[in-house]
Amino acid sequence: MEVQVRGVAQALETEFAVKRVSPRGLWRLLAPWIGIDPRERFGSDGSQFSLPWPDIALATGRLSVPALRAVRRAAPGAYTVIIQDPRTGAGSADLVAVPAHDKLTGENVMHTLTAPHVFSPARLSALRRTVPKEISALPTPRTTVVLGGPNAIYGFTEEDSARLGVSLASLAALGASFLITSSRRTPQHALEAVLEATKQAPRLVWDGAGENPYEKWLAHGDMFVVTADSINMTGEACATGKPVYVFEPAGGSVKFERFHESLRRYGATRKLPEHFEQLDSWAYAPLDSAVQIAAEIERRWIKRQARATKG
Repeated sequence: MEVQVRGVAQALETEFAVKRVSPRGLWRLLAPWIGIDPRERFGSDGSQFSLPWPDIALATGRLSVPALRAVRRAAPGAYTVIIQDPRTGAGSADLVAVPAHDKLTGENVMHTLTAPHVFSPARLSALRRTVPKEISALPTPRTTVVLGGPNAIYGFTEEDSARLGVSLASLAALGASFLITSSRRTPQHALEAVLEATKQAPRLVWDGAGENPYEKWLAHGDMFVVTADSINMTGEACATGKPVYVFEPAGGSVKFERFHESLRRYGATRKLPEHFEQLDSWAYAPLDSAVQIAAEIERRWIKRQARATKG
């Protein structure tokens, strides 16, 4: 979640500081509808929330909303922004930025196809200037496989893992190589199915040890296979402008389907085939919601400053 606001802050090209909140007890349970945890000592010397107040304050996640509202009351001149639906209505901030699949609306609400991230075109371009030897040794198409896992929306059963394995095995048979990474949520049976399906293909596998190669694999992948459970992972793959296949485990929801359908209509993603008959390729304008949100913040902030000057 921090990555989302950090991406927008970087896109604003200004100095910023990260404030992490960790309310406890009642203040955690009832966030975002309750006030800020008194343990923060909001506004007091030594608190992370004290003078000088920021020109722009960004927040994401329900636990951060009480702190943002407190900043808004203490510093009416601060321009406040919430990333993701705050659940407390659009009036909780000057600007609310939500993905297009979210139904929140209002004059101060903007929609983007993906969640913001830190993989700007400039960052990906810089990463692509040098190809690590272990990656350059892999034949093309280099397929970056990003595995999530079960959550409240998707189950990720053993049957799902078997389906994923069959699809990747057919892709390997067509000559693809693989860059494989999993997450803490990835079931062991899913990782085993993927490793078994790609064992005869050239590949690199990150097992969690050492430096995380994710950003390099994102930059140097020729195509992507991501699991549908993560909006962040899918959006980051779509920052590349390269083909993105989405694997859908059992489950799903209307909200997630709207998200994935919007990316398919845009031309960034396709559903992962049960079996690859051929290698396809397509291109699209890379998606960078952080830049879009930053531009909207700047536009509205300048407009408000102009009104204040006239007043």
